[in-house]
Amino acid sequence: MSAQPEITRRDPRNRSREIMDVIRSGQSFTVARDGHPIGQPVPLRRRRRFVSRQEFAAMSRTAPAIDIDTFRADQDATADTYPDDPCAR
Repeated sequence: MSAQPEITRRDPRNRSREIMDVIRSGQSFTVARDGHPIGQPVPLRRRRRFVSRQEFAAMSRTAPAIDIDTFRADQDATADTYPDDPCAR
């Protein structure tokens, strides 16, 4: 398939497997009808399941500070909103 960013509205029907393979690889297209853009099939972002130790450390350095007393108070307030919870007994 060529690297053109625009496909016609008939192309997905006639070349669906080829187009889906290219979308899966990360490319998106603009679908046009009568020369006018009408849509854009784009690849879905895949969620990563693993964050490396280095990435976690970098994110942690820029994270806002947490006041432990405020955090505990928020937890207690949330836990107290479910007084009829049978698991709490």
